[in-house]
Amino acid sequence: MSPHPTKAAPVPAVTPDALVLAPRYTEPRRAPRPRNPYLRLFSLPGTRAFTVGNFVARIPMGMFTVSAVIMIADSRGSYALAGAVTATGLAATAVVAPFTARLVDRYGQARVALPATLIAALGSLALLLCVHYDAPAWTLFAAYAATATTPNLGGLSRARWSHLYRDDPAAVHTANAFEQAVDELCFMLGPVLAAFLCAALFPEAGTLTGALLLLTGMAVFTAQRATEPPPAPRPAGTRARSPLRTRGMPALLAVFLATGAIFGSMEIVTLAFVDGPVAGPVMALQAFGSFLAGLVYGSARPAVDVRRRLLVCLAAMTALMALPLLASRTGSLLVLAGGLLLAGMATAPTMVTGMTLVQRLTPAGQLNEGMTLAVTALLGGISAGAATGGWLVEHAGAGSAYTLPVAAAGLALCLAAAASTSSRHDKGPAT
Repeated sequence: MSPHPTKAAPVPAVTPDALVLAPRYTEPRRAPRPRNPYLRLFSLPGTRAFTVGNFVARIPMGMFTVSAVIMIADSRGSYALAGAVTATGLAATAVVAPFTARLVDRYGQARVALPATLIAALGSLALLLCVHYDAPAWTLFAAYAATATTPNLGGLSRARWSHLYRDDPAAVHTANAFEQAVDELCFMLGPVLAAFLCAALFPEAGTLTGALLLLTGMAVFTAQRATEPPPAPRPAGTRARSPLRTRGMPALLAVFLATGAIFGSMEIVTLAFVDGPVAGPVMALQAFGSFLAGLVYGSARPAVDVRRRLLVCLAAMTALMALPLLASRTGSLLVLAGGLLLAGMATAPTMVTGMTLVQRLTPAGQLNEGMTLAVTALLGGISAGAATGGWLVEHAGAGSAYTLPVAAAGLALCLAAAASTSSRHDKGPAT
């Protein structure tokens, strides 16, 4: 052993240059999320597939009524019978649809929606056969009533978006706007496609094609199980509480009822005012305006207070619905078309905001039922608006009858304002 202790090797100084050679931990880079809100919406796996399936299934929603009217009127020579049959189907849907939606919430979309759609498709095919083989008139009513089991297709899709983006209100807003735009697109394409098929092929072609599209689209939609919301089974010994009993829901459904009267009366009055082959394209301009406004509205950042936002949308709708009334005074079809295009731009923002409020008021596990109740109220308003609009056209003229959509919009605004005031007085949770 050396008598002198050995000196330890000097420790190299830690300098910034030395640190360059040291390994560093870096987090893996994530792909940047698209800035476009609609591209962000479809960044999750499975969203595109269920959207395509739902879109294919939803196109017939704009086809069935037109196809049934053309088919029945051509075979039986009676528009009165055709109107009565389609009205019966609408009434049956108002009764059956909420129960179908409740089953969807309880047992899942795939287990309920696909069998219900199969029954509806068979009802359409039965109507086709009854018309083709000149069956008694009562069979037409029975067959078309069977189509009431068709699920609320828009509600099924909105429920998936709400489940996938349950922690992202901005994404849910964009999804609701997208779904409303799809609704408008389907109701633009559906009647045109139905009229073309019935005229170019044979009177039953529209109904047959619609049934096939509905069944095919629903099969594709329900096959996407990864994006399906989980069912909410009812505990044994308990009774399901209807969303109608939720505070604020009845008042909101009254708003939807009045809003439906706007659409129903506007359609009848415009058809009477134009009265010709261009009536369809002129009517489509209103849906096109709503389609464009829906896409823009979905990319905007919405205000936090949904009730106040609904009031603003309804106030804008009341003002814009006055444009067709003013345009009818000019007697110019071109001016009326422009008025309808602008009036339609209030539709999508109003419906998107209303559906957002429905989603927030509806208890967990009952989302399909809540949205179906809103659609049922809307259909009831459309039926009442169409009937009242037709009566007003006969007694006051088509031009004066344009006051009805304005009055219905004003009523919807007053109902929403009263509901908002009542909610503030009750000191309920902010929505």
